[in-house]
Amino acid sequence: MQLNLGAKIRELRHRDGRTQEAIAEALGVTSQAVSRWESGGSYPDMEIMPSIANYFGVTIDELFGYHNGRERKINEIIKKIDAFEIQTDGNDGWVDECLTILREGLAEFPNNERLMITLAETLWEAGWRRHKEWIYYDSEGFIQYSYDKQRKNEYWSETEKICKRLVDDAKDNTIFTRAIAILVPLYRTFGEYEKAVFYANKMPELCRCREFLLADGTDGKESAKYIGEFLLKSAKEFSEQLVFGLIANIRNFDSDMPIEKVKGAISIFYLICDDGNMGKYHDMLIKLYLYLSRLQWERGYQDDAFVSLYEALKHAKALEKLFDGEKHTLTAPLVSFVKYSTGKPKEIAKYLPDDWPFWCNPSCCEVEREIKADPRWQEWVAKTQE
Repeated sequence: MQLNLGAKIRELRHRDGRTQEAIAEALGVTSQAVSRWESGGSYPDMEIMPSIANYFGVTIDELFGYHNGRERKINEIIKKIDAFEIQTDGNDGWVDECLTILREGLAEFPNNERLMITLAETLWEAGWRRHKEWIYYDSEGFIQYSYDKQRKNEYWSETEKICKRLVDDAKDNTIFTRAIAILVPLYRTFGEYEKAVFYANKMPELCRCREFLLADGTDGKESAKYIGEFLLKSAKEFSEQLVFGLIANIRNFDSDMPIEKVKGAISIFYLICDDGNMGKYHDMLIKLYLYLSRLQWERGYQDDAFVSLYEALKHAKALEKLFDGEKHTLTAPLVSFVKYSTGKPKEIAKYLPDDWPFWCNPSCCEVEREIKADPRWQEWVAKTQE
């Protein structure tokens, strides 16, 4: 074990591009001492082990080669956070517990990149939950963020520090991209557009993204699978950006145009999955139909609004059936090689009334008051609870 310790110090030094002199200076020892550690001629005193581990951003267990226990613990911590499903939970009851779990994890595993990015993503979501004054519309009808208030968001101040550090130092490219995916919208909410653009430009353009290149780099059934995955992921991202594009200018809602655009987004999924089996993408159809119902009611199409609500319910029931812990394969021709896994049984339909209309901008308060006063709303709610 001691002989492996010297090799591990040398491995970590090379990993980080450090010299023996730099390590010696940081630890308050001589470079000759570091050289002897690496060659196995002598070993660090136990008192200095925590400093060595902290310097390299690892635990003492990892320093001695106990990888499995460390990774298992980190996986368990992240699994606990995933179980909260914070991105779909619009409340803030999870915030304190999740942050405590992650901070305790980082105390045990200092500077672990996976825990750091998970903390950053959790803080990012917490900032939205705990600070409700998100946006407003300016005199020209365009969406704006309350920059001064958002800069005081304590969750986001910490998020920025973590993500900037990961962008500069992360060894894992996936974590690097996850950090940028937070920094860009974060700087937007701060009104610091130049920084947002700077970090966005570090990412590849659409035709060089992973999903596109996987499809472009294979053939046969493998290519068919990756093309199907690319089509579905693209449809999801396109649909969300289309909604955000509508929300960006309140004057877009002066006509039926948003209704037609959301219907168009829905039709893209049926173009790809023409047999109606959307797999896990039923979730996106739920969101689109909920929002469509709000738009239809607002424009006076009350009957159509309830048709959309029942469509959302249909997709929720279809998605519930897929949560059986098994692997599934889509069945439409364009995506017949796309496989996906689901978790344990999950209730989805019963939460639809709480999720409605999913995207709340522009303000839906008046629409909500009106549609919930219609007797058909309670009939629909009763169906979601069956």
